[in-house]
Amino acid sequence: MKLRNDEIYTKIALTSPSAMVAETSTFPIDLIKTRLQLHGESLSSSRSTTPFRVAAEVVRIEGLLALYKGLSPAILRHLFYTPIRIVGYEQLRNAFLDGHDSVSLSGKALVGGISGVIAQVVASPADLVKVRMQADGQMVSQGLQYRYSGTFDVLSKIIHTEGFRGLWKGVFPNVQRAFLVNMGELACYDHAKRFVTQNQICGDNIYTHTLASIMSGLSATAFSCPVDVVKTRMMNQAISKEGNAIYNNSFDCLVKTVRVEGLRALWKGFFPTWARLGPWQFVFWVSYERFRQLAGLSSF
Repeated sequence: MKLRNDEIYTKIALTSPSAMVAETSTFPIDLIKTRLQLHGESLSSSRSTTPFRVAAEVVRIEGLLALYKGLSPAILRHLFYTPIRIVGYEQLRNAFLDGHDSVSLSGKALVGGISGVIAQVVASPADLVKVRMQADGQMVSQGLQYRYSGTFDVLSKIIHTEGFRGLWKGVFPNVQRAFLVNMGELACYDHAKRFVTQNQICGDNIYTHTLASIMSGLSATAFSCPVDVVKTRMMNQAISKEGNAIYNNSFDCLVKTVRVEGLRALWKGFFPTWARLGPWQFVFWVSYERFRQLAGLSSF
């Protein structure tokens, strides 16, 4: 039992640095995705834009370092989110085996979704702070002042104006997204990797990890993008002094987004999201699998 617990602690310790490296290397893409999702919010006349135009505008108005605004809460989030979902998935998957050689794809999808939900509930406040900081730069491009000066300023202002429960604003679309992302990401990575290795297409190496991570990134993006748009907009809105908000709830946000901007708006930021998920997962899985090997653990 002690050995089993030691292995779990080791896996938890290995997921955090792998996630930090992946998050830091792909963070500018995440910021661009967030700005794209907020572009045209409740403005049917807003002109279209592209990821390259958004990136150029951020650098021109806010400077190069603005591409990393919100990185600290993002890393803080992954100290909780990634270990819970990755290690939790593996533990639940092994429990599902129960003497069988493998778990079905639907079983992996369910396990992935459950582990993602648990992880997201814990990490949601850090995710909220990250979104607020990423979106804050948009105020400058509109001729307004920054709302926040840093991570702790965001936390204190949210608690002061919206209460402690305000730290979990957007938790329901957040949880929905986490379920879909992890259902697509973890199940697809696990299934694709085993398909490649068991059919002797390739060994359990960096090429297999790369292929599996790209496939899982695509499926996760397709499932989660609409929920991600709703989540971003719900978490970005702040309650006015009069107590008014743009959206009453997630469904209201969904309806207003489609009514004002059309159905395609639900997939705003699709390519930046995929462009980020692919490299993120590549960096994470290659690092994590390598760390596990160095630690004497079996492959994921």
